[in-house]
Amino acid sequence: ILQNVRIDPNSISFSMWKDIPVPFYMSVHFFEVLNPKEVLQGAKPVLNQRGPYVYREFRYKTNITFHDNDTVSFLEYRKLFFQPDLSSGSEEEYIVVPNILMMGAAVMMENLPNFVKLLLSGALAGLKQEAFMNRTVGEILWGYEDPLIDTINMFVPGLIPFKGKFGLFIELNNSNSGLFTVNTGMKNISRVHMVDSWNGLKKVNFWRSNECNMINGTTGEMWPPFMSPTSLEFYSPDACRSMTLVYERSGNFEGVPTYRFVAPKTLFANGTDYPPNEGFCPCLQSGIQNVSSCRLNAPMFISHPHFYNADPALVNAVEGLHPSKDQHALFLDVHPMTGIPMNCSIKLQLNLYIKQVAGIIQTGKIKPVVLPLLWFAESGSIEGSVLKRFYTNLVLIPSLLDYLQYIFLGLSVPLIILAAVLM
Repeated sequence: ILQNVRIDPNSISFSMWKDIPVPFYMSVHFFEVLNPKEVLQGAKPVLNQRGPYVYREFRYKTNITFHDNDTVSFLEYRKLFFQPDLSSGSEEEYIVVPNILMMGAAVMMENLPNFVKLLLSGALAGLKQEAFMNRTVGEILWGYEDPLIDTINMFVPGLIPFKGKFGLFIELNNSNSGLFTVNTGMKNISRVHMVDSWNGLKKVNFWRSNECNMINGTTGEMWPPFMSPTSLEFYSPDACRSMTLVYERSGNFEGVPTYRFVAPKTLFANGTDYPPNEGFCPCLQSGIQNVSSCRLNAPMFISHPHFYNADPALVNAVEGLHPSKDQHALFLDVHPMTGIPMNCSIKLQLNLYIKQVAGIIQTGKIKPVVLPLLWFAESGSIEGSVLKRFYTNLVLIPSLLDYLQYIFLGLSVPLIILAAVLM
């Protein structure tokens, strides 16, 4: 096991680490706003979940460079391909959602002088921009041209430091998650896969405390072997932070023993309910995390889907949410002897904080609300020939050797006694 879980070109797990053979899928569910006109007059948003829109996900590592200090650096890329046969709808379907650019910019400009907001409001009217938009799934995810980008950059240079298309996942496809440097485990197996740095950083600077800025754990793909049933950590570039999952129960996957790790209720708790999270604030209710500091200062929040494990006030502020552990909780099933995940489903929800902003007429009388935009699940499990090879080399053979060890030990005892008698 020790030889085969190191990041070593000669180990069994290296090919799994380099080009992940597990069939990963990303399933996206949108929240359609059914009453946009009423919301503009101050009504509670009524939501309808649409989807899933499913994408086959391929992950592979490039620029793999081994260093003398027992570390290796790499870039990991993701490629996504739409799967019509697994989806409940097409990418050409239209969905009514908040005008993310406009509503986000409005909240970001709330404290600017009134004349700037009035100028922007006039420009929005000229561009026929409204608080809600009707766009296709493909446009919302992968980008659409919008003259509003240039208009905002003209009035408030640097407010949104990008040009061209805007899409929620536009930087996700055919892109990498940053330069990771991790421990190989060649000298210290207990450190294998543990992150040494990300983009050259030992810690990030998005948050307000050293604890929250720390880069802890692994990249979220594998962990050191001989795990204890306590917790595991990983750094998520998507969430801009390290996350800790806790042990829930033991089980097995296709004959392979596993530990299941899940998110604790404190993962997205606010600083009042869980003081160590104070560094992630300014906070609203528990169950949502403000990620504006790492998302261009846009009023974006992440949470579990349907505000699972969140303050009930968030669920009650809209209609159409039905939080459920079975459908909305994330989990990782890990083989404790090797630290390799066998089955997983990581789920997150993107939310936009919207409200009426004085001086910008397009925001109407919208009441302050954290409005769910979409939630997605990245799921995968080891199967087929990869599972068979894993089971044989990393479960069956080690178990057999362990069993034989006790047999030989049992046989050696009477032989030692006999030798002592004969002497």
